Amino acid sequence: MKLMRLYVGVLLALMLLGNVQAQGLRDALSDRRSAKSTARLGGELLADLPYGTHELQRLDVYRPLKANAAPILLMVHGGAWDIGDKRMGRVVDNKLARWLPQGYLFVSVNYRLLPDAEPLQQAEDIAQALSYVQLHAQSWGGDPQRVVLLGHSAGAHLISLLASDSAISKRHGAQPWLGTVALDSAAFDVASIMRGKHYRLYDKAFGKDPANWRAASPLWRLQQAGAPLLAVCSSKREEACPQAEGFAERGKSLGMQVDVLPLALSHGEINEQLGEAGAYTTAVEAFFKRIGAVP
Repeated sequence: MKLMRLYVGVLLALMLLGNVQAQGLRDALSDRRSAKSTARLGGELLADLPYGTHELQRLDVYRPLKANAAPILLMVHGGAWDIGDKRMGRVVDNKLARWLPQGYLFVSVNYRLLPDAEPLQQAEDIAQALSYVQLHAQSWGGDPQRVVLLGHSAGAHLISLLASDSAISKRHGAQPWLGTVALDSAAFDVASIMRGKHYRLYDKAFGKDPANWRAASPLWRLQQAGAPLLAVCSSKREEACPQAEGFAERGKSLGMQVDVLPLALSHGEINEQLGEAGAYTTAVEAFFKRIGAVP
């Protein structure tokens, strides 16, 4: 029996080592593919830069080779606060293809996920990443004063928390940014969501404590005007645009510039199609121009 247990233990150890090596190989291949596609666009990939100590506190920087004081687009992926990755095609591909050749510096961020970190802690990760980007921007050819935050779904919720309460970013030494583009967040008012019929994923993310619901609500965190925010919402989702409109109403009452852009696109299409030629991308670029985020 002892020999059998030893054999099983060695086998499990070898399997674990094999998984680790396989993941390392997959990461290396992903880096190589991303670097090649970035080079075709006239840029360079700085992959998996650590802005914290956790393995998921990493970001990718896609920089134009001749970048000089370039505006920076900092993108936060979605995934119900539980899954997702900074390298996913729908997060990066069309946005990078559109804006890297124009002279933008594009950053895609990973952050700790459930259950290791709840949404409020994830927002702290994004603030930490923003601070890191601003600290190193000049060495990449970027302008630390001209950052735009973008995020989709859960990522849109996280950047909206930062946009609503400057104390979150200030705790990590981040400086003000030009504006925020929230791509189809239906969680501006978490408290109202939790009091009604809702998806189970919200229970996993926000728990049962009403105080936590309010603390995790960008709408209720918003007490004074911040940088301009564009809330893109899917008119195909029952809750998305009403949530965005409610946030806009509160923001405008405080003197904050908040615009809502409803689109007849699905939740995923709003993420994937940003960067494709058309009225949607043109409207977002008009927002960039309005806030001064132009190469």
